[in-house]
Amino acid sequence: MTERTAGLARTRRFRSGRRYRLGVMGGTFDPIHHGHLVAASEVASRFALDEVVFVPTGRPWQKEDKEVSEPEDRYLMTVIATASNPRFTVSRIDIDRPGPTYTIDTLHDLRTERGDDVDFYFITGADALSQILTWRGVEELFDLAHFVGVTRPGHELTEPPIGQVPDGQLTLMEVPALSISSTACRVRVAAGEPIWYLVPDGIVQYIAKRGLYQHDDDRQQFEGHSGAGTLPANRLPDIGKFFDDPYQ
Repeated sequence: MTERTAGLARTRRFRSGRRYRLGVMGGTFDPIHHGHLVAASEVASRFALDEVVFVPTGRPWQKEDKEVSEPEDRYLMTVIATASNPRFTVSRIDIDRPGPTYTIDTLHDLRTERGDDVDFYFITGADALSQILTWRGVEELFDLAHFVGVTRPGHELTEPPIGQVPDGQLTLMEVPALSISSTACRVRVAAGEPIWYLVPDGIVQYIAKRGLYQHDDDRQQFEGHSGAGTLPANRLPDIGKFFDDPYQ
């Protein structure tokens, strides 16, 4: 735990007279965008969270066959994007842990780091939750955290696993900004199109300085799924199916 994080935790916990509430926002963050930030802010407001810790994945196990930016780039972009919000912090626990990243390991490590008198709220894409029964350690996950599935307005989840979650351990909520996705941001960069106002200003500059997303792999993947031959700069593509699911 960083000094800043530890100080926030101790001060707010003792002042409030109640258990500390920690939001855990896991994801590849490749790149982090306003959808992630708005989702974290909305969940923090809904559940009166004291803090939301963003946890960039190390090696996302479900993306091992895909190219993912270096962990340090994704970590630094997350730090830049969250720096202005005193309620947001960033953890290195997943990028510093060797091997594939699994949610169960993240929650165990955070529990060891933060102690037993903290309530966890794990924030993830509602689409990702439809696959939750395939996650490692699923029988223990809902004992470790309350899960919050964020989704786009009008998007209904009908997958059976959602109904198999223990009562009271899952909340679904709509977040309008989730029409943005990391995949679409990478596609636009590869196509030479702007991502201003889709991601924080500092992230636009970091991507340009580091020369990230210059390859066209994501663009080819997107066009293959959407059937679009081009990505006009004056409109965003239909990116619902490319919602950036956090790691499982």
